[in-house]
Amino acid sequence: MTAKEIYERVRELCPDGVGGFDEEVPEPFFKVEPARIQEVCKALRDDDALKFHVLSDLTAVDLPKENVIQVVYHLYSYDSRQQIVVKVDVDRDAARIATVEDVWKVANWFEREVFDLFGVLFEGHSDLRRILLPEDWVGYPLRKDFVEQEEYDGISTERAPLVPENLR
Repeated sequence: MTAKEIYERVRELCPDGVGGFDEEVPEPFFKVEPARIQEVCKALRDDDALKFHVLSDLTAVDLPKENVIQVVYHLYSYDSRQQIVVKVDVDRDAARIATVEDVWKVANWFEREVFDLFGVLFEGHSDLRRILLPEDWVGYPLRKDFVEQEEYDGISTERAPLVPENLR
């Protein structure tokens, strides 16, 4: 099954909220409306022609010029040895989307990481809290407008140069 056939099958199963297909990239993808993410993910997992039983990665990209954080789902089917990427654009100022933790359990950890580093709230998540940074950390370090604090908990965040002064 080609990426285009996967996309067309998903459009048959979920005609509303699916579009923006691009196969002219190394990892073909299509876009999904935020309100449809659970429906589309369940179709990708449960349909006998698709069988995307593996969420191999879930990450995000900050696109401040478009005022969007793009949540990116990398899916894999062992049955067909196919992969596909699903992208969802959420409003950067109110970054919210439904969890897919009930579709793939591994989403629990991936969504916590995206929450921690980008500030995306995954509604319905069973335990949405920081996973890498301390609970009292201010901000989301992978947003492009993030400004690091000068110190955290009394410790300077300034880093020593990678190359010593005498070798520059």
